[in-house]
Amino acid sequence: MNCTLNKKLWILAAALVVVCGIVVAISCLKGSDDAVVNPTDDSSQFVTLTDAVPDAILEIRYYGTYNFVGTRIDGYEEPTALLTRQAADSLRAVSDDVKAMGYRLKIYDAYRPQKAVDHFVRWAADIPDTLMKRYFYPDLDKSVLFEQEYIYEKSGHTRGSTVDLTLFDMTTEKELDMGGTFDWFGIESHPDFCGNPETGEYTGGLGDHPISQRIITPEQFKNRMILRQAMLRHGFKALDSEWWHFTLKDEPFPDTYFTFPVRQLQQ
Repeated sequence: MNCTLNKKLWILAAALVVVCGIVVAISCLKGSDDAVVNPTDDSSQFVTLTDAVPDAILEIRYYGTYNFVGTRIDGYEEPTALLTRQAADSLRAVSDDVKAMGYRLKIYDAYRPQKAVDHFVRWAADIPDTLMKRYFYPDLDKSVLFEQEYIYEKSGHTRGSTVDLTLFDMTTEKELDMGGTFDWFGIESHPDFCGNPETGEYTGGLGDHPISQRIITPEQFKNRMILRQAMLRHGFKALDSEWWHFTLKDEPFPDTYFTFPVRQLQQ
């Protein structure tokens, strides 16, 4: 009886060793693959935005110092803009659309590496640093940036299919007047400020934003809607807190946050 039991235990132990060996082998293979190719560093599915949209004007704010931090942002090594191939193709269609109306696209930001987002987070935690407050958040206490979701630890830009932009009027040779600057931290940046973005109707009232002391004009609201409607027509979705921010609906990497820097891609 004991011999039979011992034999069964020995067979069971041997089987467990074999199973464990297989699991370890699979794990090692998986680890080897991850070590060779880290998808967050892979820029092979990205293109330089101006290669896809030659008419686009670039004003990459985070490469310079005129931004809410007041210095060049980590990860921006060249004043260029990158997007996934799919987002760039859709943006080309937007460009062709608005060009027929007399406008060009002006790009403030596109792909944003995680290193840049980390820089924003460190800056937001440094409460005494208010160098650019009067330009971008004069009515806001910096301590509420996380609470009011102006700064996140993750950004859709880092997935490569989000773009911040405005319209440039080819007749006046100026940016279209949107009634507010890019990266303004305030309710005045919301697409539904003084109007209904779903219908395109200007209301002039503050609606759900009674604390604002500002309004935008019917023309400024209309200009925002020209940009918004063109982006929506070509597969982008809007953000409810920033009139300039759009993400490709069917973005190819919805769960991937890339880390390679912003610089001209190697051909």
